[in-house]
Amino acid sequence: MVTLKPLAAAAFFLLGCFILGCATGISPQARSQVTYHGPFAALQSNPQGYLGQTVLLGGKILEVKATPDFSELAVLQMPLGDGDRPQEADQSQGRFLVRSDKFLDPAIYQKDLRVTVVGQVLGSEPRPIGELTYPYLVLKAKEIKIWQPGQRFPVIFGFGIGTWIH
Repeated sequence: MVTLKPLAAAAFFLLGCFILGCATGISPQARSQVTYHGPFAALQSNPQGYLGQTVLLGGKILEVKATPDFSELAVLQMPLGDGDRPQEADQSQGRFLVRSDKFLDPAIYQKDLRVTVVGQVLGSEPRPIGELTYPYLVLKAKEIKIWQPGQRFPVIFGFGIGTWIH
């Protein structure tokens, strides 16, 4: 039987709290593939210049569509905050489409839920918004994180003292 001395046990506890506090919505594997770290506005204005780049974006689901070839999310871009969670914002820098070879069930990927996405830039596609034709940035999904309303994640301050953030 292995026993830990009190100091070692405290160190393991603090290490565990630190790891949980650093947790984000996107896996380290997907995050390590991100090659573009600039503003969304640059992607939106010149998607052809970033073809093949892998990006980390977030926002609010506007629409979900499933076709025989792929599933697609239309997303209103929102800035990312702590833990890669899309923040409340009065303004957005635009919209983007997320395409996946996997079936994205509209019952799970519901309108108005927040998502964080790692995806590869495929270009842009014009779509109507009312009477306006809008150029949506198009991404091929590598990883999608859905944020349920009220979902919390821990943030640790100091030595194990923490709070919950919505």
